[in-house]
Formats: sequence, C-alpha cells, structure tokens
Amino acid sequence: MLSTGESAAAAIVVGAGPVGLTAALALRSQGIPVRVVEAEPADRARPGSRAIFVHRASLDLLDAASPGLGELLVGNGIRWQTKRTCWRGREVFSRTYPPPDPTRPAPFTSLPQTQIEQHMLERCKAAGVEFHWDSPVTALDVTADGVAVGTGNGDTRHAGYVIAADGANSAVRELLGIDMQGSRSDNSFVIVDIAEDPDDPLPVERVFHYEHPAVDGRHVLLVPFAGGWRVDLQCRRDDDLGAFAGIDGVRRWLPRVVDERYAERISWVSSYRFLQVVADSFIDEHRRVLLAGEAAHLFAPFGARGMNSGIADADAAARAIGAGIDDPATGQLEEFARTRRQAAKYNRDAAGAALAHMQAHGPVLQGKRRLAAAAALAGARAGAWLDRSPYGPRAGPGSTGSKY
Repeated sequence: MLSTGESAAAAIVVGAGPVGLTAALALRSQGIPVRVVEAEPADRARPGSRAIFVHRASLDLLDAASPGLGELLVGNGIRWQTKRTCWRGREVFSRTYPPPDPTRPAPFTSLPQTQIEQHMLERCKAAGVEFHWDSPVTALDVTADGVAVGTGNGDTRHAGYVIAADGANSAVRELLGIDMQGSRSDNSFVIVDIAEDPDDPLPVERVFHYEHPAVDGRHVLLVPFAGGWRVDLQCRRDDDLGAFAGIDGVRRWLPRVVDERYAERISWVSSYRFLQVVADSFIDEHRRVLLAGEAAHLFAPFGARGMNSGIADADAAARAIGAGIDDPATGQLEEFARTRRQAAKYNRDAAGAALAHMQAHGPVLQGKRRLAAAAALAGARAGAWLDRSPYGPRAGPGSTGSKY
C-alpha cells in the first residue's frame, strides 16, 4: 500500500462537481462518513454556466439525498412555458404549457451549474462531509480490502471505497487503466452564455432554428436559464472555427440571432466537438472504485443527459457502497456497474441519434427534414417531429433506474 496517512474513511469521493457532491450527500444520507478530495482550490473559478437543466428525476434523487434540495433548486431556477421550432426563419412548431401548478412537482428547472454546485456544497457541509481542496489524485493503490489515494500535496488517504467523479479527464480512471470507447462529432459547436437584460428581458422561451437564414443556414438553439441565455451555434465541417468562436467571432454573428444589445452581455464562450464515449468498466477488478459522471461517460449535450445521468450514477454508486459495507457479497456493486453502464450506452446512443439528426450528413435524413418542414408549414403535425428530434429519444427500459 501507499505510505500511511490519516485514519481510513468509509468512502472517498474524488471530485467536487455536481456528481461528486451528489455522491457525498447520498452517502451521508445513509450515515456513511465521507471525504471529498478535489484537485482545485476551494475558491476555484468556474467559468460559464455549464450544465443548466435539471430533470425531474434528478430533482427527486437530490431531494432523497438531502430533503428539500430539489425544491431549493426549483425555487432558484426558471421553467420556460413556451418552446418553438423554426425552419429557415419560419415557425413550424410551438407549444405553450399552462402556468406551473404550485401543488405539483416541477418537471424541470434551469439555472447555472455554478449555482447548483453552491447549493449542494452548502448542504454537504451541513451534513458533515469533510473536504480536502487543492488535492489532485496522483496515485492509487487498490486491494480487496480497500483503497489508498495519494494526492499531489503528499497526503495519502485510505477508504473502503472510492467514487471517481473527477470529470472527463479523470485521474482515477487513468490510474485504473480503464479505457473509453466511442466516437466524436464531425461538426464543431460554439456555446455562448449571455447575461439577461433585467430592464428589458427576452421572452422566456426555448427556440430552435433549423438553418437560420441570418447565419447562412446554420442551426441555432436559444435556451433561457436563471439570469441568462445559452446560445448554441452549429458550425459546418469546413468552417473556420476562429471566425465563429472567441469574443470577436461571436460578436459578429450573435446580433443576427438575438437582440444586438446582447453582443455586449457575453459572459462565456466555448467551442466543442462532442465526444460520445463510455468507459469499458464502471468498477475496478477489486470492486472498490466506482466511476460516475464524466469519469465514466461523455455525451453530446442534446437532451441534457450529461449532468443528469451523472447524478443518477452517483446515487446508484452510493447505494451500492452502502449495501457493500453491510454485506460485501451482496452483488450490488456489480449490479451498479452493469446497470449504469447500460444506462450510459443508451444515453450515448440517444444523444448520438440527436447529433446525427442535427448534422444530417446523408441525403436520406436531409430529405426527411425538408419534407417534414414542408408538411409542417402546410399545417400538418410534422413540426412536432422536428421539435423533438434535436434532443434524442426519451429514456427507455433499462436506460437507467431513474430515467437518466
């Protein structure tokens, strides 16, 4: 084993993002002592809104781990009542839902990930979770009896179990030698956050544009969240990304798709070619280290499957560890690895279907989209298909124990 450090904990969670914080709360809800080890400092900068959409299933899991947390997020987030889809500048679908019923659970909420994390961190501290900041994981020694976690500051921490929630570049996954399999999107996407103008706010509506005429036929998605807007632009495969990304690039095209005053309200810009990958295993050979969230899978963001599936992973991992502490032969750890990997593969494929629809490289899908748009403009119900398809199919049997 690595050199001895402080006394062992029942569980260590690596990573203090929403997945790691969910895992910590779910462990504490079972009375399990837990330490969170985070590579970055406590006052780390978290640029951009990142994940902005929390599904009802996730809110329920968070409420179970920390009563009232889901509704706290709902109270600080927003829910849009109207969604619209346009084809080359003309509306082909719209739906407005009735005002929220305060006596019924909200179906979702939308707020920046930074705010989600802050609420979760406060709940973790109140629940007695122990945090170790500025502690990147650099070594891992796993045996049938437990795990020793070495960090860059020279400390070694011991635990019966570890949940790796340390993101896409997971140090834990790399140290375990677990590979990820999948593909990457052909097109780049530019992701922009803009702050809302409180004196003259935009209508709170989700709007998707197929082939927006103001940006030479590129797709554009506008999504509101508490305090701002997410604007996604899909570039073409042969685009010069520099002409669209970066503050200067965004300021050239953004005023064409939202009011020009928002060109001076940009708070974050990033660009991606989305990975669609799943880890070969969600658990190590000794059944002591469990992978969750982006340490275990990466999806295109359509359908908001990333953070939401990570929350489900974290909850399932915590419950499996609780069962393993009570009875190491229970089989729940293996069941976690099997069912959550199955869910990840479903979500990867669902996000991939949405990505394929968005990119529409083949003539068949291109033709299907054009026919649906023509039918919708003529009054048929084909617009509903155009509205649904950029988000992929809904979760099906076996995709996850809690929808995502």
